[in-house]
Amino acid sequence: MNLKLPLALTAALLTSMLAVQAQAADGEAIFEDNCAGCHDGGGAPQIGDNDAWQSRIDEGMDELYASAINGVGGMPAKGGNADLTDDEVKAAVDYIVDESE
Repeated sequence: MNLKLPLALTAALLTSMLAVQAQAADGEAIFEDNCAGCHDGGGAPQIGDNDAWQSRIDEGMDELYASAINGVGGMPAKGGNADLTDDEVKAAVDYIVDESE
């Protein structure tokens, strides 16, 4: 029996799972460092408030990502931190959505 293929698939799956976990952890850290000031006690929709987020979530992740990356209403692009990459902003958005559904 050739175990190379199953082992390679297992390794690929584990690597992918670890990357997803790291991104989730990064999303929380990015949120805490850049977003919490407004989304955890400021005037922006509060993290965890399903009523405030549901209509935004219903518009789709692409819309949420675009709003966070480009700015919307009183929120500046990337929450005011131009040094964030689009992927970092998306990780923070993913964290907010996960906590608010």
